[in-house]
Amino acid sequence: MSIRAPRKGENYELSVDLNSEYRDKRKDAIKRVIASMTVGKDVSGLFPDVLKNMQTEDLEQKKLVYLYLMNYAKTQPELVILAVNTFVKDSEDPNPLVRALSIRTMGCLRRESYVRKTAALCVAKLYDLKPSLVIDNGLLSRLHEMIADSNPMVVANTIAALTDIHKTASTAHPPLPSSDPAIFNITPHILNKILIALNECTEWGRVAVLDALSRYITHDEKESEHICERVVPQFQHVNGSVVLAAVKVIMIHMRGICREEVTKQFVRKMAPPLVTLLSSPPEVQWVALRNINLLLQKRPDLLSNEMRVFFCKYNDPLYVKVEKLDIMVRLANDNNVDALLSELKEKLNRYASEVDVDFVRKSIRAIGQTAISIESSAERCVNVLLDLIGTRISYVVQEAVVVMKDIFRKYPSTYEGVIPTLCANLEELDEPEAKASLIWIIGEYAEKIDNADELLGTFVDTFTEESYQVQLQTLTAVVKLFLKKPDSSQGIVQRVLDTATKDCDSPDVRDRAYIYWRLLSTDPGAAKAVVLAHRPPISIPRTTVSPVLLEELLGEISSLASVYHKPAETFIGHGRIGAEAVQRKGAELSDDHTFAQKAFRTVVAGQQAENLLDFNDAPAQEEPSGLAATRILPSTPAAANILSGTSTNPLDDLVSIFGGMSASSPHAGASEGAGFDGVGIGDGALSKSGDTMSPPLGSVGSGSGFVDPVTPYTGHTPQEDLLGLF
Repeated sequence: MSIRAPRKGENYELSVDLNSEYRDKRKDAIKRVIASMTVGKDVSGLFPDVLKNMQTEDLEQKKLVYLYLMNYAKTQPELVILAVNTFVKDSEDPNPLVRALSIRTMGCLRRESYVRKTAALCVAKLYDLKPSLVIDNGLLSRLHEMIADSNPMVVANTIAALTDIHKTASTAHPPLPSSDPAIFNITPHILNKILIALNECTEWGRVAVLDALSRYITHDEKESEHICERVVPQFQHVNGSVVLAAVKVIMIHMRGICREEVTKQFVRKMAPPLVTLLSSPPEVQWVALRNINLLLQKRPDLLSNEMRVFFCKYNDPLYVKVEKLDIMVRLANDNNVDALLSELKEKLNRYASEVDVDFVRKSIRAIGQTAISIESSAERCVNVLLDLIGTRISYVVQEAVVVMKDIFRKYPSTYEGVIPTLCANLEELDEPEAKASLIWIIGEYAEKIDNADELLGTFVDTFTEESYQVQLQTLTAVVKLFLKKPDSSQGIVQRVLDTATKDCDSPDVRDRAYIYWRLLSTDPGAAKAVVLAHRPPISIPRTTVSPVLLEELLGEISSLASVYHKPAETFIGHGRIGAEAVQRKGAELSDDHTFAQKAFRTVVAGQQAENLLDFNDAPAQEEPSGLAATRILPSTPAAANILSGTSTNPLDDLVSIFGGMSASSPHAGASEGAGFDGVGIGDGALSKSGDTMSPPLGSVGSGSGFVDPVTPYTGHTPQEDLLGLF
């Protein structure tokens, strides 16, 4: 497969001239192509354009084209097929020079390599279908010998086939020994063959070779450095997959290099190709950005001078803009933070009143993350946020309030002057997260806000209508207000606790209210120590994954694992499921159903068996047994379901079966209303029959003015208690 020349540079100009309508211009272009080929430049991407110029009466031009074909026939065997008809036609030309030229050129084109490289892939496919056939016929040994082939495409396909077989064999049970032919162990000798073929095979062949190089375990620092030096030229390849595969090999083998100056040198060489990937189509850009995100978590200095490359363009899709924002925050430092804030402010002013709501929200969060990460920029970030709040655009104001809450947590008692501005926008808030953020700010600085009780009172009035997040934050903020201003806020705290414990349907809110009530009624000092405890400032983690997982993902760059930022085993199943496996699984399920029916019938038979401890002289009533026993339960839905094979919950079926048996017992109602020794079990609480159960609150606290609520407990029947356990 040939690589089309990019729409810039020398190769593109040659491509245009080779397709020119003027004969002289085409001939001159062919001469320039041969000149570039002679000095070692890669002009294989011009193969289709040169091939078009074969059919000509100009003998000199024909010689040049044939020379080009002989040189690149090894790497472009598929396209050489297109020239066969011209070779046959020239072999019948009246001019003996043309006939000799065509025959000589055909003699230099060897098609055996095309067959060998195709056969290598066929062996991998055959191993996937039937491994024993490959091993018995010695195809694996032949495949290992083909690594030394003179054709780089054969070597690349052989490496790809052996790698695929290796992955399949590695998951075999029991595990295969390392000496097994299916296990592809790369030795130093094989390494040299791979490195030689790397620069001469096609783009996808290079990807396969680079993938094999990433698995190689080096023996010393010198070998690691040697591999990195041989792989670095792949950064200049036009295919983004080759570039990312080369980055993966460099990142893996840099672990074995101890000299810091050598490592920094490779990191500097890695930056330009990554930046070049951002000029690709949006889908390729997004893949590149996801991989760059991972690389920056390991090497924050990789693109420290390339902030402007990640500025969002007007026509970028949302998913590209989001990744660029994340990367810009990671790259932010004291030197470039001004440029970042200017860019974000410009974009927000441009898009704030338009439909790109998600991008605006994430941009505002990026400003907050920058303020938390870089202390020297916090004041400038706050000023930008105040300007955004001044726009009075609803979702902009709400997102800015959420971000300001995080800034207050990072820098407590530093930017208290903006609190009046935030409180003035209380009516603009309609989202739970924004409301909860402002409530937290009011509760945290209640002693410095004169009308804090009025502001919180608006949320207490609508307490039952708010979301759980707002209810929890309101509850905590009112308790903070009471601990800081006990004289003026006793009424509001009594009201919110009473509402939370009686009228709220969220167990989390009720439990927190009960805890606060107990603390305030028994030990206000302990309540102050708990509710007003010092909290450490928040920080932005430099990595989104654990260090161990980060190293694993760096070894999977250019794959889906590095795009999802998850290990491959989390979204790819092990092995393959064929038709035979599905049939076998169906037979197993059928057997399980049969065993379940037998077990059920055995249980039923046991229920109807004679009680050996019954010493009554009266003859026992003859009851059916075995299969006949199943006829006595026609009214039990669980029994009918399990016999018909439609039951989905065995536990429910067993409860129904034994419940039905006990219901027909003459002693079933003997202890109605009592549980175990008269203790009822239900709703997670224990109480004697006839008693009442109080919430876990203390008595009236001296001087606190709080009275514990007492809730009557209603007993449950034994059946309800048993079902409550399940």
